[in-house]
Amino acid sequence: MIVVTGATGQLGRLVISALLKKVAAADVVAAVRNVEKAKDIAALGVQVRASDYNKPESWDAALKGADRVLLISSNELGQRAKQHRVVVEAAKRSGVKLLAYTSVLRADASVLGLAAEHKATEEAIRASGIPYVLLRNGWYTENYDSVVKSAVNLGSVYGCASDGRISAAARVDYAEAAAVVLAADGHAGKTYELAGDTAFSLAELASEIGRQAGKSIGYVNLSEPEYKKVLLGVGLPEPYAALLADSDTGISKGALYDESRQLSRLIGRNTTPISVTVKSAL
Repeated sequence: MIVVTGATGQLGRLVISALLKKVAAADVVAAVRNVEKAKDIAALGVQVRASDYNKPESWDAALKGADRVLLISSNELGQRAKQHRVVVEAAKRSGVKLLAYTSVLRADASVLGLAAEHKATEEAIRASGIPYVLLRNGWYTENYDSVVKSAVNLGSVYGCASDGRISAAARVDYAEAAAVVLAADGHAGKTYELAGDTAFSLAELASEIGRQAGKSIGYVNLSEPEYKKVLLGVGLPEPYAALLADSDTGISKGALYDESRQLSRLIGRNTTPISVTVKSAL
């Protein structure tokens, strides 16, 4: 039995879809906070179980009989390490044989502010004694969907990443990698640094948007405080604006650049290039 947490999220749904190409639906469990939102998943023959990162008492039932678990990281900044430990502890009680976790690229050494909670979760997983596999995901190309749309309207891409390069891949690429690890043996104890095959800078992203949109679009490089101010000005909450600005600074230092091609080797095909995401967003 394979349990996928956060299964109604953007990544979770894609993981479920990828898993159903490899294993029987009866062997897959979707652990979700809102069962009503998972009716379409249940219709596929997948068992749906209620669970909540903020309700520790919900996890023993959610993981009952689980052999393998994919812990998809929470999106509640500042709460994730605590929430993840709840699942790790329940997985240990349940006798889970493999725990996979969606971390961030080079979590143990990353300068990204968001890496701290991932690093803490990885440490908790190792300390649990559960056989594990770490899926250290790089950036999603879909992170730039809103950037594509605003660039067409404003004529520029804004950021503070300087000429740093981003080895991004599409969510579906990372979802397929998770399904590969969950559906086959031989991955326990491994750490995968997962990133896109073709890196790009924000200036190159701006150029690609302009090419597809048929207009001139450039990149405006700001300081981190200036970029955060821009993000706050368009209505982003302070913690999220701070996270994005910090991440851009991390990009300028190489935090999201990777040439190992571990992701494409794991899924057996090239990763999805940023041009595909730009086209979709346009």
